[in-house]
Amino acid sequence: MTPFFSLGAKTKKMSSDIYSQLVLAVYIFTFLTGLPSNLLAFYTFLVKVRHRPTPIDILLLNLTISDIFLLIFLPFKMVEAASDMKWPLPAFLCPLTNFFYYCSIYTSSLFLMAVSIERYLGVAFPIKYKLRRRPVYAVAASVIFWVLSCAQCSIVYIVQYQVQSPNGTARSINASHCYEEFSPSQLQILLPVRLQAFLCLFCLPFTITIFCYVNFVRILVALPKIPARKKQRAVGLAVATLFTFMVCFAPYNLSHVVSFVQKKSPTWRVYALLPSTLNASFDPAIFYFSSTAVQRTFANCLASLRCKLRAVVAWCSLPCLTRCRKGDSEVEAASRDETEGSTT
Repeated sequence: MTPFFSLGAKTKKMSSDIYSQLVLAVYIFTFLTGLPSNLLAFYTFLVKVRHRPTPIDILLLNLTISDIFLLIFLPFKMVEAASDMKWPLPAFLCPLTNFFYYCSIYTSSLFLMAVSIERYLGVAFPIKYKLRRRPVYAVAASVIFWVLSCAQCSIVYIVQYQVQSPNGTARSINASHCYEEFSPSQLQILLPVRLQAFLCLFCLPFTITIFCYVNFVRILVALPKIPARKKQRAVGLAVATLFTFMVCFAPYNLSHVVSFVQKKSPTWRVYALLPSTLNASFDPAIFYFSSTAVQRTFANCLASLRCKLRAVVAWCSLPCLTRCRKGDSEVEAASRDETEGSTT
């Protein structure tokens, strides 16, 4: 008979394999869908900012940069997932990859909040806001957001990768795994930091975003002279943003609260982190509803791809049509010969 501990080891290994495959699938999907769309959005916003900078374009440009950073380092996470969640790459890439990976979560939530504030002020106080709106304010807000998110991730990095050993010297842990387990001394520092991130970098932005978009949509719907298409864009922008918060950011941030209450990381935390990666794929929908320039860029790109696809299909079908016509000619010639032979 197979020992019980052997069955348990096999079950654990099977569960680990399924998790690794799921993580790899999510990473591949995010990379293939997020990279081209974010690059198109980055080009569009960069051209607009260089030509005529506006606060909304500056904020969306920074949001795009945050997603691109995540996508650039995402292939390293793919290698980790393909290696059964072990880190086979050089050790210095582990903290660097995770720094940008987690930093993107917090910067995205802050910039989405800023976009909602800008949209709300534009419709609630159109004259006053237009007179006082300056691109420099958006630049200053962007700098503050980057500093806050980077500072948050820097604390986690220090706690995770540098621990005081008994003799007082710093040592690194988890050499074969990247950002996986924490010691009790680490958790004493890390759990309050996670709770602070939940309150300041998720709850506060999420609450402000809900307030701004609910009133933003309410004001636009109440105005009779606003075109129906613009109202639909407003609703689409609000829905896409709130969907990103609830699906991508909420599960991971709620695990911070559970960790603080239970004094340890919950087992489902690794699964709650996966939707955060999809943020890079969902943000282009927000870009689409936020900017007509992005809509034109995406439409032109799709039209160009459609034309190229038609050309490729026509080129591939041309030899088939030639062979079919040649075959039809041969059949007609053979039938003609048979007819002439029977007549003779």
